[in-house]
Amino acid sequence: MNSDKPIVDAVIPVYRPKEEFRLVLRMLKNQKKKIRKIILMLTDDGKGDCPDFSGPGIECFRVPVREFDHGRTRSAGVSCSDADYVLLMTQDAVPVDEFLTERLLACFEQEKVASAYARQLPKEDCRCIEAFTRQFNYPDESRVKSAGDLDTLGVKTYFCSNVAAMYDRKVMEKLGGFTKRTIFNEDMIYAYEVIRAGYRIAYCSEAAVYHSHNYSGKEQLRRNFDLAVSQADHPEIFAKVSSEKEGLSLIKQTVKHLASTKKAVYIPYLFYQSGMKYIGYQLGKHYRSLPAGLVRRLSMNKNYWEEKNGTD
Repeated sequence: MNSDKPIVDAVIPVYRPKEEFRLVLRMLKNQKKKIRKIILMLTDDGKGDCPDFSGPGIECFRVPVREFDHGRTRSAGVSCSDADYVLLMTQDAVPVDEFLTERLLACFEQEKVASAYARQLPKEDCRCIEAFTRQFNYPDESRVKSAGDLDTLGVKTYFCSNVAAMYDRKVMEKLGGFTKRTIFNEDMIYAYEVIRAGYRIAYCSEAAVYHSHNYSGKEQLRRNFDLAVSQADHPEIFAKVSSEKEGLSLIKQTVKHLASTKKAVYIPYLFYQSGMKYIGYQLGKHYRSLPAGLVRRLSMNKNYWEEKNGTD
């Protein structure tokens, strides 16, 4: 590929970034396939916790915390770009090397590929259960997914994590971009539109970032609550493909992994963690039947409910 063409911009929502974020920016600036500009959507909580990262090749836009939405905020960032391709990242995803953009971009040479996402590797402090979850969700074999994979892959056909994912901007514009109102899962909802329109999604294991979380049981419950809310709000997608089957497969594979690596002592914690995920998921699926106050307490994204209640 010509080093100047096609043009790639990056969009990153930012909220209370840690020092690690400066490493993310440095790694993005050092990519072999240059990123023309990095667009930062800085969520401002009004407490002065959002530093200004403006500088050469970086544009910053401030978003009041009450206006943040996973879909709308990212779409607003993409609208600030006229690049051929847009790399969506999260602030805690650290590129493994200088070839992230080059390898993701190469995926678009394949027919009808409209989105491509990177492998996520565990960070140094990652616990063993979460590390295996990364391996389960992001294997070392690349593949391209289409509507023809629904019978075999199920819900994973729509998996395309924008922790680190590149998008054909013109296709995104044609399909309407990310949904403008969602508590979670904006990447999978858009992936559904990509597949439905006849395009394909590439998983590129050669492009990688370090990204993992050591969530507590309570945090897992709240995260899965929001996940299930997004699915309940989009039955046209998730009523047709079950997530529970994929979750059970992950538990079974994790038990085998822990036993085979002499870490069976962690199996009880796996069951506790999985139970918290399941409770959160079931509560989220039925959130419309729960008291509004309880819904807000269960959610990770409380501002979503304030705006939702104001518009219902």
